Amino acid sequence: MKSHLLCVSILLYSITSLTGCASMAPTYAQPTSPVPAVWPSGPAYKVEAATPVGKKVTDIPWREFFVDPQLQKLIALALENNRDLRVAALNIERSQALYQIKRADLLPKVDANAGAGFQRIAETLSGKDRAITTEQYTVGLGVSSYELDMFGRVRSLKDQALEQFLATEQAHRSVQISLVSQVASTYLTLVADRERLKLANETLLNQQESYKLTKSRSDAGIISSLTVFQAQTTVDAARVDIARYTALVALDENALSLVVGTQLTPELVPTSLSDSTTYLTELTPGLPSDVLLVRPDILQAEAALKGANATIGAARAAFFPRISLVSNVGFGSDDLTALFKPGSFAWKFAPQITLPIFDGGSNRANQSVAESDRNIAVARYEQAIQVAFREVADALAQRGTIDSQLSAQQSFTDAIASSYKLSQARFDAGVDSYLTVLDSQRSLYAARQALISTRLARLSSQVTLYKVLGGGVDGRAEGNAKEKR
Repeated sequence: MKSHLLCVSILLYSITSLTGCASMAPTYAQPTSPVPAVWPSGPAYKVEAATPVGKKVTDIPWREFFVDPQLQKLIALALENNRDLRVAALNIERSQALYQIKRADLLPKVDANAGAGFQRIAETLSGKDRAITTEQYTVGLGVSSYELDMFGRVRSLKDQALEQFLATEQAHRSVQISLVSQVASTYLTLVADRERLKLANETLLNQQESYKLTKSRSDAGIISSLTVFQAQTTVDAARVDIARYTALVALDENALSLVVGTQLTPELVPTSLSDSTTYLTELTPGLPSDVLLVRPDILQAEAALKGANATIGAARAAFFPRISLVSNVGFGSDDLTALFKPGSFAWKFAPQITLPIFDGGSNRANQSVAESDRNIAVARYEQAIQVAFREVADALAQRGTIDSQLSAQQSFTDAIASSYKLSQARFDAGVDSYLTVLDSQRSLYAARQALISTRLARLSSQVTLYKVLGGGVDGRAEGNAKEKR
C-alpha cells in the first residue's frame, strides 16, 4: 500500500511542478512617454532651480502642506467620514479577494470525503435464495478537476487580477488626493465668501451713514434730491450683495459638510482670508519623468495596461490543450470496522486532455479582443500622461503669474481708495458732483471684492499644484496600509 501511495504522490508532484512553467503573455514594456522631458517655459512660468531642493511633492504629507489647524481638522474628518473614499477602500478589499480567488486556481483543491452506502437487493435479483443487504464505507482525499497550467492560462488570469487589485489601490490614492484638494478648495472658497459678506456688511453701514448725511443736507437745501437718490442706490446695491453672499456662504457650508461627511461645528468654520501663505507651504516641482510616472492615476492606467497584457496570455493559451486532473486516494470496505485494515486502500487517477479543434473562430476573436484591449490601454495610459502634463503646466502657469496679478490688484485697490478719498473731499468742498463720489465708491467696492478673489486664486493655485503633482497622501496612513497588506 505504501508503494502505491508513494507512486501516486510522486506523479502528482511531478505534474504539479510543471504547472505555470510557461506563460504566453507578451513581455511587458512600458510605453514611451508622449510628453516633453521638461516643463513649459515662457513669460507665464517661473524659472525653477536646476536642482530642486527638498522633498518631492509626493513625499510631502498633507499635514505638512496644509499648516492651518482648522483645515487640518477638516481634512482629517473627511478622510474618516467621506463616502467616496470609503467606497474606494471597499473596492480595494473586493479586488484583493478576486485576486486571491484567481491565485488559488494555481493550486489543487483537495477535499476530504467520507461516505456510506446501503442497498437491499431483491431475492429475484440477488442470484441467491434470499434477499441481500450490502454495505459500503469509504473515506479519502480527492483532487477534483484541477487544471494543469502547462501554457500559463491560469497564471495569466491571476496576473490580470493582481494588476486589477493594484489599480484599485491607486484609484483609492487618487480619490484621497482629490478629496484632500476638494476639502481645501471648498474651505478656501467659504473663507473668501465670508470675507466678501463681511465687506458687503461694512459697505452697507458706511453707505447708510453717507445716505443719512446726504439726506440731512438735502433737507437743509444744500444739495438736490438727485444726490439723495444716488446715495440710496449704493445702499440698495450693498443690500443685494449681502443677500447674495449670505446665500453663497450657506451653500459653501453645505458643500463643505458634504465633502467632510459630517456637520460642521462653529470652531471649524473660518472667518477671514489671510494675506500671507499661512494656510500652505510653497512647492517646487521636479522633472516630468519624476513627477508624472508616480501620480496614482497614471500608475492606475499602467496597472490596467499590464492587466490587459496578461489577458493576451490567457487568450493565446486557449489555442493549446487543456489538461485537467481528477484523483482520489482513500479507503473502502463493506465493513465499517475493517475500513482502515490492510487491503482496504484504493486510489483513482483520471487525467483528461481537451484540445480545441473547431470553435467557429471564437478563440481567435477572443485573442483579437484581448489585443485590442491592450492597445486601448496603451492609448489611455499615454492620454493619462498627457492630461497630467497639461494639468501641471496649467498650474505652473497660474502660479507663475498670480503673484504679479495680486500685486497689481493691491496697487489698483490702493489707488482707487485714494481716488475715493479725493473725490469725497472735492464733493464736500463743492467742487465735484456726488456722481463722482458714487463712481469712486463703486470702483473701490469692486476693487476690494476683486482683491479677495485674487487672494483666493493664489491660495487655490497652490492647492491645485499640490494635487496635480501627486500630493495629498498621508505618509503614515500609507505606511500602515502597506504593513497590513
